[in-house]
Amino acid sequence: MRQSQSAPGWPGDRAIELSLLGGFELKSNGRTVSVTQAAERLLAFLAIRARPMLRLYVAGTLWAESTEQHAIGNLRSALWRLGQSGHRLIEADADHLRLASFVHVDLYDVTERARKLLNGGAAQEGDFRAIRPAAELLPDHYDEWVLIERERYRQLRVHALEILCVQLSAAGRHGEAVEAGLAAVSGEPLRESAHRVLIRAHLAEGNRCEAIRQFDRYRSVLQRELGLEPSPEIAALVPGSHLSLVATGR
Repeated sequence: MRQSQSAPGWPGDRAIELSLLGGFELKSNGRTVSVTQAAERLLAFLAIRARPMLRLYVAGTLWAESTEQHAIGNLRSALWRLGQSGHRLIEADADHLRLASFVHVDLYDVTERARKLLNGGAAQEGDFRAIRPAAELLPDHYDEWVLIERERYRQLRVHALEILCVQLSAAGRHGEAVEAGLAAVSGEPLRESAHRVLIRAHLAEGNRCEAIRQFDRYRSVLQRELGLEPSPEIAALVPGSHLSLVATGR
């Protein structure tokens, strides 16, 4: 694809940072760059899709309520205004658009690390620091395509946190294991698998009281929100609880 909007060696290529986690923010050499709302949505869309996209598809997705002609006009306007900012962030030809390859996107590091864990990889140095504090994807955007991507990312991160909790606990890194488990529970308070790995992490550290306390928290929220009891599988993890005795037939 011909790169008509980015040139190799453009000054500051390595200093462009695009943040999507916790909210949209664009920085150049550490300074915030202001862009229009339309340009913000365009940059976020191209960053999340991370591949060349047909102009017509981009326009139709971002301005789905408009006619095709109006949507294309909105796209042209967003590209022009973005170009006026002095930062050439989009690679374009007659048919396709993509985010310039030199733009650093915070989402990429987290998702790459999470996918490696889900594919069976061992936790690497930096995984805990990157994945545990990672915030929600574009929390103040409500386009349908954002909601879908936000849920996809949320599921990926929570699964990765659960795996981190298990692996860190097995490695004897109990404090980090508990933090990873707590982050998974915070991301989805009704998710039993998150509570299960956290309870196991407490038990691996020898903290039975913490394990029981976590089980009681889960039981309370489950009863309050859904009117359900925890499963026998998670109850059996907590020695001495009423539900664990029922689960084991004692």
